[in-house]
Amino acid sequence: MSKDQITNILVCGIGGQGVMTATEILAEAAIAEGHDVKKTEVAGMAQRGGVVTSHLRFGRKVLSPQIEPGTVQVLLGFEGAEALRWSHYLRPDGLALVNNAKLVPPVVELGLFDYPEDPTGQMRAAGRRVVSFDAMSIARDLGEVRLGNTVMLGAIADYLPFSSEVLLACIVKRFARKGEQVVDANRRAFAAGREAVAKQLGAEPAENTPA
Repeated sequence: MSKDQITNILVCGIGGQGVMTATEILAEAAIAEGHDVKKTEVAGMAQRGGVVTSHLRFGRKVLSPQIEPGTVQVLLGFEGAEALRWSHYLRPDGLALVNNAKLVPPVVELGLFDYPEDPTGQMRAAGRRVVSFDAMSIARDLGEVRLGNTVMLGAIADYLPFSSEVLLACIVKRFARKGEQVVDANRRAFAAGREAVAKQLGAEPAENTPA
């Protein structure tokens, strides 16, 4: 994909999952590659587990951060029900990368909304291209559930219009001040996220698969 084209990425999830941080790191990677970048966030009680969405657009020249429904190349869903709720933003050939660990938001616990029985199944039934995996279990296996954010970044790494190494370098830079042990943990989480998606698609992690 050339810089003349606009890449639209929608990141969604629940407060506390690191949706905004993930979007910031993706934006930093795009800037490092010379793209013009625009992003916007909508948070509903983010610190209390409310829904969070981030729109990210980059290319040679981007005039607005707002993504129109039906134009998203990659939907990065930190939570299944939220991915389903925003799936209409995908373009027909778009890809949804979804953490299928069930994280029920307060609006469901309060009885205001029903949690869908099979969010990713509903997306597939609607003709969406979906790759789902349990990012939380992957993070726990690595020894720290907070690594789920980096697992998700690894998942999207091969579906960006630049090398996964560019994104990894931004992650390393973000955590460098916390010491080599934290950096190493995030490297492993990033690799695990890439591998989780590659396994679902029956392929080895690629270095620069077009979005």
